Amino acid sequence: MSVATEQITKFKGFQLHTVKTDKFKTNNIVVKWRTPIAKENVTHRALLPYVMQNSAEKYNTTTKLRSYVEELYGATFFIDLSKKGEYHIVSFTLEIVNEKFLSDPSPLLRKGLEFLSEVIFHPNVTDGAFEQSIVDNEKRALKQRIQSIFDDKMRYSNQRVVDIMCENEPYAISVYGDKEEVDSITPQSLYQYYQQAIAEDQIDVYMVGDLDVSDVSTYIEEIFPFKERNAQSIDRRNFSSVEKVKEVREVQDIKQGKLNMGFRTNIVYGDAEYFALQVLNGIYGGFSHSKLFLNVREKESLAYYAASRLESHKGLLLVMSGIDNQNYEKAVKIIKEQMDLMKKGEFTDQEMMQTKAVIHNQMLETLDTSRGMVELFYHNSVSDSYVDMAEWLKAMSKVTREEIIAAASKIELDTVYFLTGSEGNA
Repeated sequence: MSVATEQITKFKGFQLHTVKTDKFKTNNIVVKWRTPIAKENVTHRALLPYVMQNSAEKYNTTTKLRSYVEELYGATFFIDLSKKGEYHIVSFTLEIVNEKFLSDPSPLLRKGLEFLSEVIFHPNVTDGAFEQSIVDNEKRALKQRIQSIFDDKMRYSNQRVVDIMCENEPYAISVYGDKEEVDSITPQSLYQYYQQAIAEDQIDVYMVGDLDVSDVSTYIEEIFPFKERNAQSIDRRNFSSVEKVKEVREVQDIKQGKLNMGFRTNIVYGDAEYFALQVLNGIYGGFSHSKLFLNVREKESLAYYAASRLESHKGLLLVMSGIDNQNYEKAVKIIKEQMDLMKKGEFTDQEMMQTKAVIHNQMLETLDTSRGMVELFYHNSVSDSYVDMAEWLKAMSKVTREEIIAAASKIELDTVYFLTGSEGNA
C-alpha cells in the first residue's frame, strides 16, 4: 500500500520536511517552534504567537495582515499552541491553493512563504517593543482562554489529574501559562522573549502538497534566514516511579462528578513496545468497543462517558469519566479491574482484531488531510526517531497478545482524582 513519506533536508538553523502528494489542491506550510516547557517563560510563550499573527512590520494592523491573506486566493493562516511530552510547541500554519490550478502565473507558493517570513522574522516592533494595543488585546484573550479551562469542568479535571500526577515535573505546566503572570508581561519583555525563541528553538518546517521539491528547497533557504542554534532537548525516558497512589478529591458546585485516573506506562513513542501500547489502549478505553465504555458506561451504567487516551511522548495513560457522586468507589474499582484484565491477557482475539482495524482506519483518515500528515510526521521529530508510515501500519497489525501483556505489565496507577459536587455524596 502506498502511504505518504517525508523527505528531510537540513538547512542552517532548521529542518525542512517535504511531503510530495497530489491528493490535495492546496499546499500546506507549517512552521513549528519547539523548546522544553519552562515555568519562567511559559506565559510569554503562550502570548507571543497570538501577537505575531495579528500584525507584522509590513502589515502593521490586523486588518492589513488579514486582507493580504485574502489576496492570496483566500489562503488560511492561523497559529496553534500545543504540548508533546514536556515540549512546548508553537505552530504557524498557512494553507494556500496550489498555483497549478490557477490561470494567474504569479508564484503563489513563493508569495506564501514570503508572507510567513514577514510574520516570523519581521514582527511589528518599534523601539524594541511590540505594539501596545495588540499586546493588551491578546493579554485579555489569553486570560479568557485560561479561564475557559476552569469553566469547562471536563477540561479542568483533565488538567488537574496531570497537575497532581506530575507535580514538580514540567509536564504539569499548562501550554497557556499562568493567569496571574499575564498582567506583568510588557511589550518590551515579550519582544525580548521573541528574540530568545527565534534564536534558540528547534525549528521544523513542513510542506505538504504537489510540490517541486527542488524549487521548494531553493525558496526556503533564501526566504527563511534562521541562524544556527543548539536547541535544547529533554530525556523523554526519564520516567518517574510510583511510590504510592495519590488520591485527591476536590469539591465544587457541579452536578456531575468527574473521575480521572492517571497511569504511568513507562513507554514512549519510538520505543519497540509503543505499538503494543497503542493496541492495549484501544482495547482498554480508546474506542466505543473498549472495556471501559462497555463495562463502566454500558453494562454497569456508572458513567456518562468513560474513555482513555495516551500521552505518547510523556508515557502516560489517562482515564476520563463522568459519574454520579455516589458511584465513585464502584467506578474506581471497575476501572482498575479492566486494567488488571489487560495485564492478565483477558481480552479476546476479536477485541484485538477490531482494535487494530479501527487504529488502521484512523491512521488512513489522518493521512487523508495535509494537517494530519504534518502531525503524524512531527511525532518522529519530537521523538528523534524515524518511523515510516507504511512500517507503522505493518508493525501495528503484527502486535501479539504476548506483547500487549508485556506492555501492560509496565503500567502503574499513579493518581485518582475526583471532582465532586458535594463531599457528603461520594
